[in-house]
Amino acid sequence: MSADKPPIIGRFAPSPTGPLHLGSLYTALASFLQARSQQGRWLLRIDDLDTPRNRPDAVAAILNALDNLGLHWDGSVVYQSQQLDAYQAILAQLEQRGCLYRCDCSRKMLGGEAYSGRCRHRQIPPDTDHALRVTTTNQTIRFTDALQGPIAEELLSPHSDFIVRRKDHIIAYQFAVVVDDYLQQVNEIVRGCDLLSATPKQIYLHQLLGYPIPRYLHVPVLVDAQGYKLSKQTLATAVDTRHPTAVLFTLLALLQQQPPVALQQASVTEVLAWAIAHWQPERLRNQQSLGV
Repeated sequence: MSADKPPIIGRFAPSPTGPLHLGSLYTALASFLQARSQQGRWLLRIDDLDTPRNRPDAVAAILNALDNLGLHWDGSVVYQSQQLDAYQAILAQLEQRGCLYRCDCSRKMLGGEAYSGRCRHRQIPPDTDHALRVTTTNQTIRFTDALQGPIAEELLSPHSDFIVRRKDHIIAYQFAVVVDDYLQQVNEIVRGCDLLSATPKQIYLHQLLGYPIPRYLHVPVLVDAQGYKLSKQTLATAVDTRHPTAVLFTLLALLQQQPPVALQQASVTEVLAWAIAHWQPERLRNQQSLGV
């Protein structure tokens, strides 16, 4: 790494809604290898803002699985639930700048249609139930994903005005993740292609807040035989990490890294050393899903 180039800082940010399944660990390993192959730092953040969905035993299960696989993070684990003061302070700054407005629309009211901007110029009292939306402008957000290539999305105001704080006062994912990555100085994000469509809105927030825009690598998501993404919603099962070498070998094969058969008899340290030295993310280029 050159002296004038900032170190790579990546992260893995699971939600504690259950133990890690194959798709989660696949993304974790990809982000770990991307950081470590560049002598970078790899951070762990627990995205625990959506409290109704959190499970009390999930954090311990997540930490244990990563530890078993040798995916050791740098520094302390950051919990979004401990960042609330930072989120509120930045929301207050945006409100003072006139970048946010109150919205009392419900999903039922919208009826599944695009948001019309109904609340943009209404004076909704602060003591009524309301979400906060960010005011967007007509523009095309462009970025080049390291794996998926050039991406462009039009923000059509006011239809693109999106929620940054929900009616139940839970901070929206789109907003929290941008603030978190800035505060942790994350400059390279590896995650699944299911989040590719969220990236333009996050870039808009980066620009609005004057934050540097990280480099993105969206890896293909793992899908089942019916084409559904492996997730807790599709009842993807937890991975037993008590045999870590076998799990790592499977994950490397799914990441199309072509691990040699001899690695099946290696230690976790040896497997990860090989994987870091031979990491070739370009083998995943231009693929948005992979069957398992």
